[in-house]
Amino acid sequence: MPQTTPFAAKFTPNPYSGTRTHYKQVEECRLLYHNNNLVSGSLEALIQHLVPTVDYYPDRSYIFTFLLSSRLFLHPFELMSRVCYLCVEHHRVGDPQIDKKRIRDIAPRIVQLLTEWTETFPYDFRDERMMRSLKEMTHRLALGDELSRRAMQRLIQRLLRKMTILGQYEETIATPAATQEKPASQKAKQHVVRREECVLSVCDDPFVLAQQLTHIEMERLSYIGPEEFIQAFVQKRPSGSRKSLFSKRRASNLEAYVEWFNRLSYLVATEICLPVKKKHRARVLEFFIDVARECFNIGNFNSMMAIITGMNMSPVARLKKTWSKVNTDKFEILEHQMDPSNNFYNYRTALRGATQRSNGLNKRMLTYKRILLFIKDIYFLNEACASRLPNGHINFEKFWELAKQVSEFLAWRQVICPFERNRTTLQYLISISIFTEDELQLASYESEGPENSVERDTRRSLRWSLAPETFCTVERKVSAQNWCIGNIF
Repeated sequence: MPQTTPFAAKFTPNPYSGTRTHYKQVEECRLLYHNNNLVSGSLEALIQHLVPTVDYYPDRSYIFTFLLSSRLFLHPFELMSRVCYLCVEHHRVGDPQIDKKRIRDIAPRIVQLLTEWTETFPYDFRDERMMRSLKEMTHRLALGDELSRRAMQRLIQRLLRKMTILGQYEETIATPAATQEKPASQKAKQHVVRREECVLSVCDDPFVLAQQLTHIEMERLSYIGPEEFIQAFVQKRPSGSRKSLFSKRRASNLEAYVEWFNRLSYLVATEICLPVKKKHRARVLEFFIDVARECFNIGNFNSMMAIITGMNMSPVARLKKTWSKVNTDKFEILEHQMDPSNNFYNYRTALRGATQRSNGLNKRMLTYKRILLFIKDIYFLNEACASRLPNGHINFEKFWELAKQVSEFLAWRQVICPFERNRTTLQYLISISIFTEDELQLASYESEGPENSVERDTRRSLRWSLAPETFCTVERKVSAQNWCIGNIF
């Protein structure tokens, strides 16, 4: 873990003491404190509070909080330009010798601040304007101090390595998504070639499958940048100027995390709807109930919720004959745990109890369990509290709390999955083709026929709307799936 990454333990409510503050004594630029805690200030004053001097360096918790939240008000490259100006240009006096000495004196603190920034928010530097400012700062520091120049070069090298790794990961997760965007007829033809396996032929142990799902979840979690939560808020707003900056990101890892949830739900529904024989569908359904229970036991609540969502999809829920062959007691218990009423009261209660009982490995995994609620909580925190106060000041109390929660996320992101990888199962889960919503519905009707005229009309419409080869593909998939299950059982 980078040493510059802030931890949740560093965040007490409004932790930054006003006794260490340097700010202009101007009404519109002042910082306001309550009980020696920073609570609000103008944007300009907060920017100046970030800028180090020879005698002053901002607290790490303030650096993280402001770098995280400032993007609600200005682009990172605008903040970078302002910080660089205040660090160097603002203090020039015109005498080359004096200016060189000032740069040499402040250079270590500038390097330290930029290290904090590049280590914690590397995605910001995908913007070419950010990289240009970083290189210009390296050139300016080189004029006064060779050691700082070398430190900046090492900083840039580390940043480029990290960005390369992140880019490779994003390209990997973007490839399946691009395949899924093809027309239905093309996807159907792919199904004929690729859909010759079923989940039970690859992995028939619910515990092992739950472990592999946890690998996928935690890998995707590890690549989410803390700034993505804030950028998600910005993108929901109508202002085009803000959205235009963040659209430069080639992919959103937070979105990829959500897309994985959707894929897993559709995968579960596809596997259940494939078999023609009722007893085979029931076996697959029972298997996924057991997988969901194992996910609950090891703390993978996101996968458990995705599995439950897949089983509650209309094409699966309507399979009454299939459900009649399944003991649903375990499923109902899981649904009760994930009941969203009262702000997921049942889940939060179970989590608190598990935390008190856990130790060792289980305790490390419990930090991961909370991701399901984290995104929800942080969203409502942003929506419930105004970002600006009536006097125009930025509500920094809100951003202390926001940063505290995101800092906890950074700690969760570092949890290493303790389970052994099963590459065959992982590859299947990530790359196997899945039905579209219409294909699921049609497969469901072919498994258990329509019960009324509305369903009969729907099936007829689906048969005509889907290409003929799609319908044939559904039949071939069903046959292949039955062969797989027959050989397993």
